[in-house]
Amino acid sequence: MTMSAARSEPATIARALIRAATRASLGTRMPDGAPYVSLVLAACAPDASPLVLISDLAEHTKNLRRDARGSLLFDGTAGLANPLTGARVSVVGRFAPCEDASLRARYVARHPDAAAYNDFHDFHLWRMAVERAHLVAGFGAIHWIPGDALLGPAADALAAAEPEIIRHMNEDHGAAVALYARNLLGLDGDGWSMTGIDPEGADLRRQGDTARLLFEQPIAGPEQARTTLAALARQARARVP
Repeated sequence: MTMSAARSEPATIARALIRAATRASLGTRMPDGAPYVSLVLAACAPDASPLVLISDLAEHTKNLRRDARGSLLFDGTAGLANPLTGARVSVVGRFAPCEDASLRARYVARHPDAAAYNDFHDFHLWRMAVERAHLVAGFGAIHWIPGDALLGPAADALAAAEPEIIRHMNEDHGAAVALYARNLLGLDGDGWSMTGIDPEGADLRRQGDTARLLFEQPIAGPEQARTTLAALARQARARVP
């Protein structure tokens, strides 16, 4: 299967929505069984498992402590004249508090403003154990996706190296990051930094704006990351925006 064909696969489309999202609608159950939907800032683990950093005082957190079942709607329809033609995915699973410091750091890198309350004793990171997802990618393009098909590989070696890769790119190769934004993504290249890297791409941020740089082939470790990012930099230099 070619990479272009892989990107049209339902699980790949759904995973891309999760990875690119900065917010989601969180559905939980109230004590009387009624549905409760709230807005949360979202990030994900390297395998695309959703992450939320939420306060113990919030209604959705109280709901999850009573009933761990929940859903997240990731909406990729922004900017479309008819949003119903765009892609969105509802991810269903069970939430549990997560004490993984690296995932918490990944969340804060995705949402720098969260650093202001990251250390508050009543804020905790929660990770969803995905059971299934429902993708609507436009009219007639509707798919149920099993949880094990939705998630990508954990890529432990890449995850362990992620902080150093990001530091190195932002401190030593800021010009390359700017070229990614300008020549590969068609954005104003000034002010962008890299905030995350996973097997399928890298996350960029400039103040409140985010962008996703996709890789042509999945990567598994730091050496592949170096090779891929260098190749993308060469591609960006050769391309006229």
